[in-house]
Amino acid sequence: MTIPYFSVIVPVYNGGVAFVHCLDAIQQSQFKDWELIVVDDGSTDDSATVAASYQATVLRNLDQQGPSGARNLGATIAKGKYLCFIDADCEVYPETFARLADKLDSCPQIDAVFGSYDDAPKARNCVAQFKNLMHHYVHQTAQETCSTFWAGCGAIRREVFLNLGGFDVQRYPRPSIEDIDLGYRLRQSGGTIALVKQAQVKHHKAWTLFNLIKTDVCDRGIPWTQLLLSQKNGLMNDLNLKVSSRISVAFSFLLVILCSLSFLRVESIFLAGILAIALFIMNRPIYQFFYKKRGIVFLLQTIPLHWLYFFYSGVAFVLGHLYYWQSQRQPNLVRNPELSA
Repeated sequence: MTIPYFSVIVPVYNGGVAFVHCLDAIQQSQFKDWELIVVDDGSTDDSATVAASYQATVLRNLDQQGPSGARNLGATIAKGKYLCFIDADCEVYPETFARLADKLDSCPQIDAVFGSYDDAPKARNCVAQFKNLMHHYVHQTAQETCSTFWAGCGAIRREVFLNLGGFDVQRYPRPSIEDIDLGYRLRQSGGTIALVKQAQVKHHKAWTLFNLIKTDVCDRGIPWTQLLLSQKNGLMNDLNLKVSSRISVAFSFLLVILCSLSFLRVESIFLAGILAIALFIMNRPIYQFFYKKRGIVFLLQTIPLHWLYFFYSGVAFVLGHLYYWQSQRQPNLVRNPELSA
């Protein structure tokens, strides 16, 4: 029996048109040494039927288990040397798989690789453009040796994934930071993860402001803070955790305080202006990127969104500490004993 290089695993819940684009793009990949496994996570639409029409091996959860459980289920039947996870709302480029494979072949000591969103997201609204372009910028300017993993477009050695117990379905039953947690556990076990900046996908999600804040606070900021507090190494200077980002969070809080005091003390307006200038200068590289990609109007729209992001990230950081301290009084949960090599 021939073992494929990649087992491409796509979890889907009511995938819609974006899911069709996802499957189309996979079929058109220049790299052909793969099998396709789609896990229908309790969809109420025709996602499973659509996947079968693309000759995918289709598994179905009758009840929604979340992407962690869906990916783990796909991994149980995967035959590939590497498990390659692709989100159902992401569209790979023809060369995406080849670039991941090239990195793995050229550096055999690497256990996992991941890519990034491209700089041309499908959704055209301002919030979606801001969120996806910021993700692209952060990944494109990050170190290539990472402490984390990204399951939107990422591949990991199959036996390593199984030995780690897969994604933590108990701690992350809904879309959250299950991939970041997996990356941390991989690094703690002595594994190596690499960011392949040229391996990109097009994201189709049309973010709204409400959904963005809710996701960033509840599903990312709070659990990520809890995860970081549980790490022996503490905070890391990696991806969204760079020192400049942490300082920007503090500045955003001070800016809100000074603006609130401006009704009582006139000098607070002057201090707030100085702080705003400092915050702009500190984040000038990403603002230059926004300007280059979308122009001055988009830049002026994204600056307040970016500062709002820093502010609610700080709120999530505080809440994460509170939840972490509370969780220390509860026993630890067992992680996926049914997943083994």
